Amino acid sequence: QVQLVESGGGLVQAGGSLRLSCAASGRTFNIYNMGWFRQAPGKEREFVARIRWSFGSGYYADSVKGRFTISRDNAKNTVYLQMNSLKPEDTAVYYCAASDTQGRYNYWGQGTQVTVSS
Repeated sequence: QVQLVESGGGLVQAGGSLRLSCAASGRTFNIYNMGWFRQAPGKEREFVARIRWSFGSGYYADSVKGRFTISRDNAKNTVYLQMNSLKPEDTAVYYCAASDTQGRYNYWGQGTQVTVSS
């Protein structure tokens, strides 16, 4: 089992920045990718970004490319999502998730609320 705990959400004005953290524990050696997803009220959950757990750079949804940066600190078993130039449409509950080698996101955090005011 892998446990994931997100933190760092909050209320920010449009144009501002937030950094989300996702701390992993348990059988972290089973993790292949770490991803960030979000779900806005009345909408389906959508992919935001992912990164290989062991090496490599991030991959982003078009809606956040150039504004968000995903990174990891393997020594701390933590993945980050740096969010800059935030827009009201970025308002959502943000979830981190861990995938296996088949790309199945089997483990999810509890989510953290991000609210961007206009």
